Amino acid sequence: VQLQASGGGLVQPGGSLRLSCAASGSLFSLALMAWYRQAPGEQRDVVAAITSSGTTHYADSVKGRFTISRDNAKNTVYLEMNSLKPEDTAVYYCNALMGSKVYWGQGTQVTVSS
Repeated sequence: VQLQASGGGLVQPGGSLRLSCAASGSLFSLALMAWYRQAPGEQRDVVAAITSSGTTHYADSVKGRFTISRDNAKNTVYLEMNSLKPEDTAVYYCNALMGSKVYWGQGTQVTVSS
């Protein structure tokens, strides 16, 4: 399984970005998908997750601002990020859990700065 993340960039505080993660393979619809982020000098933390049935979970720091969704027909998971803050600056990674196997995408940089 390969995960290809895209959509990062530079945005001003209060702005929005939409991240996408395209997955290869035929078992995408069964996978637990998640977005993690890692700021310089910090550990990688989960931001949001979505189950195969569409149940979502969010870190407290992004609740009400970020929305995770998936399109199983396109093997893609999205992260809609609104009201971005400088503390959201990090490399964002797509993650897939299929059975007992974990897969990571290559990461996409999100920078929130004026």
